[in-house]
Parts: sequence; C-alpha cells; structure tokens
Amino acid sequence: MEDVKDIYGPTYHKQVNGEFMKVGILTLHPGEEPDPHFHPNEEQFDLILAGKVRMVLGEETKVLERGDLVHIPRNMCGRPRLCKGLFGLILIVVGCGHVSGLLTRYS
Repeated sequence: MEDVKDIYGPTYHKQVNGEFMKVGILTLHPGEEPDPHFHPNEEQFDLILAGKVRMVLGEETKVLERGDLVHIPRNMCGRPRLCKGLFGLILIVVGCGHVSGLLTRYS
C-alpha cells in the first residue's frame, strides 16, 4: 500500500490503485475532517472500522459506527464529521483507475 497524505485535507490515507478502482484506509483525528467535496467520475463505498461519525451526504446526515457500510454516489457532495475521538474506515472507490485529480472540492 502506498502512503498518500493530504488527499482529502489534513487526513492520513493509505491506498492501492487498480485499473478501475482503488481501495484505501482513511484515519481521521479530531479536527482533521476534510472539506466538503464530491467525486465527479467515481462512486464510493465506506466501511466504518472504528469510531463514530456524522456523515453529511448532500442534504442528509447519517450517524455511522463500526461495522456500518455506506454508498456515496458520483457527484454527491459529502464529508465526515467526527462525533468524538479517532475515526477509521476502509474506502472502495469504483470507476477511477489511475486517473489523478478526481476529487472536486465543493465551494
């Protein structure tokens, strides 16, 4: 797994890229939540490994805990907001390949 830092703001992220998908482990510490963003060319699946988070997806907010799985469609603006303590997840991003620059910040 390659170490990738600052992809989604001040978070820490390890990932492996395939031809049409990537899989990664994302760890967030308090105060390190990424800015709102969306992926125009890929959809994402997140499996929560540790902690508790309020996942803001579009106009909806879901509270997720260890073992929860969430699907984030293409072009859905979202961001995790920590409830407390450390938070970790496995993310699977489909439809991306080795293309860089697929993250679009929402402003």
